[in-house]
Amino acid sequence: MCHPELDDLAIAHLDCDAFYATIEKRDRPELANVPVIVGGRHRGVVAACCYIARSFGVRSAMPMFRALKLCPEAHVIPPDMGKYVATGKEVRTMMQNVTPLVETLSIDEAFMDLSGTSALHGGSPARTLARLANHIVENLGITVSIGLSYNKFLSKIASDLDKPCGFAVIGRNEAQRFLADKPVSLLWGVGEATRRRLARDGITLIGDLARIDEAELVSRYGKIGHRFFQFSRGEDDRAVEPEGETRSISSETTLHDDTADFSKLRKVLWRLSESVSERMKEAGLAARGVTLKLKTANFRIITRNRHLQHPTRSAEEIFLVGEGLLARETDGRTFRLIGIGVHDFVDSGDAEFGDLFDHARKQSNTRVDEALDAVRQRFGKESLVRGRALGDPSER
Repeated sequence: MCHPELDDLAIAHLDCDAFYATIEKRDRPELANVPVIVGGRHRGVVAACCYIARSFGVRSAMPMFRALKLCPEAHVIPPDMGKYVATGKEVRTMMQNVTPLVETLSIDEAFMDLSGTSALHGGSPARTLARLANHIVENLGITVSIGLSYNKFLSKIASDLDKPCGFAVIGRNEAQRFLADKPVSLLWGVGEATRRRLARDGITLIGDLARIDEAELVSRYGKIGHRFFQFSRGEDDRAVEPEGETRSISSETTLHDDTADFSKLRKVLWRLSESVSERMKEAGLAARGVTLKLKTANFRIITRNRHLQHPTRSAEEIFLVGEGLLARETDGRTFRLIGIGVHDFVDSGDAEFGDLFDHARKQSNTRVDEALDAVRQRFGKESLVRGRALGDPSER
């Protein structure tokens, strides 16, 4: 049966299905009916997994040893971010050919506003989106799920309702009824700590929030109370904002176990620095600023910034700055998350060197980076690693 509001809805959320794993299956057809996990095998975590693996209970961010206990027959593949980024860019280009109003959330998902495009595409936004999904399958060999509604909040919820290869719709007339019996954890901004706080106040369902007036919600919960009021009623006045210039690039990870050990944190920091560097090179950018992010065991977030005299895109340079910032914070506190980011971009061709000593050091780092990139491009991401990626030999 056709949805009664189908032709009146224009805000969509497109989400690629099991993106990394789907790309690997596309490139290796013999794995089509095999559980696939993308991630590091030795003391690693699951970066992504296919729907077959998910049926065994495997989930993203799960420690690999646990994932393999749940699904011992899984085929584990190391991630190839260059390939994933390239495919993500192709998907984004296809979306932008449909509407210029595309707001990218990550490598594999984005919002789209198709208002006023019916005449251009000869059909309603729903029909245009269906054609787009088929176009992506036919040209890129991956599938997507689409949620369609009248605002961003509901379209994102809808895209999760019918995965994979799904197309779900939430209209205005059904929104509050649909939301009423859903858990508050479905709302943006409700993490575990907020969920527990709401539960202590007797609020476990979105419908519970909808029965409280806005002034009381704001009085209890501050600014987020306004969002609770809007979302619980199916309202969201945020516009789809097309992406502009990249403002920052970052990578972070939640640690397997909380730790205060500088050497362990340092090893993770190197991996994250390499990831950030790789993404900068793909974007043709260099950065003048570096930010270290830490989250303590009691969930306090710490950020430390350093402005660089000369821009860089080198993993080694990013790591060394981050390492210095990290050393000042490892004072016995225990951390559960670490991240590194860069900002204040210039085109990579505009990167400059400093004094003679600094010039020689940076040139050396650049030559090493280029050599590593060349080998990895030919033989794979894991074919060659720097010694610091292996950590302290005494720990192995």
